[in-house]
Amino acid sequence: MIRRLLLIAMVLGALLAACGDAAEDPETTTTAATEESTTTAAPEPEESTTTSQAAAEELIVYSGRNENFVTPVVEAFTEATGIEVSVRYGDGTSDLAAILLNEGETTDADVFWAQDPAWIGAIGDRGLLSDLPEDVLGLVSEAYRDADGQWVGVTARSRVFVYNPDLVTADELPQSVFELTEPEWNGRLGIAPSNASFIAFVSAMMLTEGEEATLAWLEGIQDNDVQTFDGNGAIVDAVIAGDLDAGLVNHYYLLQSMADQGEVSAINHFLAPGDTGALVMATGAGVLAPSDNQDAAVEFVRYLLSPEAQEHFTVNLFEYGLIEGSVTPEGQTPLADLSGPDINLSDLADYLESSVDLIAQAGLS
Repeated sequence: MIRRLLLIAMVLGALLAACGDAAEDPETTTTAATEESTTTAAPEPEESTTTSQAAAEELIVYSGRNENFVTPVVEAFTEATGIEVSVRYGDGTSDLAAILLNEGETTDADVFWAQDPAWIGAIGDRGLLSDLPEDVLGLVSEAYRDADGQWVGVTARSRVFVYNPDLVTADELPQSVFELTEPEWNGRLGIAPSNASFIAFVSAMMLTEGEEATLAWLEGIQDNDVQTFDGNGAIVDAVIAGDLDAGLVNHYYLLQSMADQGEVSAINHFLAPGDTGALVMATGAGVLAPSDNQDAAVEFVRYLLSPEAQEHFTVNLFEYGLIEGSVTPEGQTPLADLSGPDINLSDLADYLESSVDLIAQAGLS
């Protein structure tokens, strides 16, 4: 795991160093839907000569999202538009971002669909994303899209403290991630340090608290015998099984487990408003600038924000939809009531390389 972090850091260090020059030279599915979405209809893809021509070419999507999450939407898009789609799945968003950074202008990809805003922001900083049209950007509030208009949020997810109520009492529940370095959490907490969402969370901590405080926190949880996992799902499984007291994950993993298993011994706890641990992130999609299939790529991104696709994300995956009228996932706090740190998600990309370095420096594996 640590070698993967160091590899990502090396790729980012080598390629993001060229960003200044480039700027000058232009997860397991759950049960089927059980309720109807009340979303407001987004604009339908227009039938045009340009789109028809684009449909003759295969659209290539690099997806940092789980294949089971993506496949139903991709199939529905092809059925609706006639545009065939080939999806490349790597070992998560960070790996695909590294591949894209390495490919640069030679990439065959048309769309990058990322797990979080930090990594797609890194692609944009490298000059590899096109500007999205205003009618696509306007489907999502400014808080969940790129400040420069190069990527748009598809869904939102909140970081949470998931815990087993048989092992953690109500009066023990932390209000801040900074409490997790205290002795009472020794050996009781799980994290996924190489996961893209965790790295983005660390980037947010750097943005709000600074490098020194972030390294101190990472070293603090390492010294507190933090348990490390390959992904969020494994953390939730361990909490449910009673093998782990608590963990830091994205909110929807527990909800998906509940949909599969019914009642389980785990609860999502939201940290205090404004705390870094309450970070709300957007999955994001953008059109690759080198793409020769720009029109079809835009239509794909637009489709991700259609009522049909947004219903899939909220009802089946328990993520937050971002278009107007999206329903709240069952049993979940409404998105409007969540309050993470006051940051611009577009800024997270600036801290990615440093975050990966700090995670490795703290000895997390």
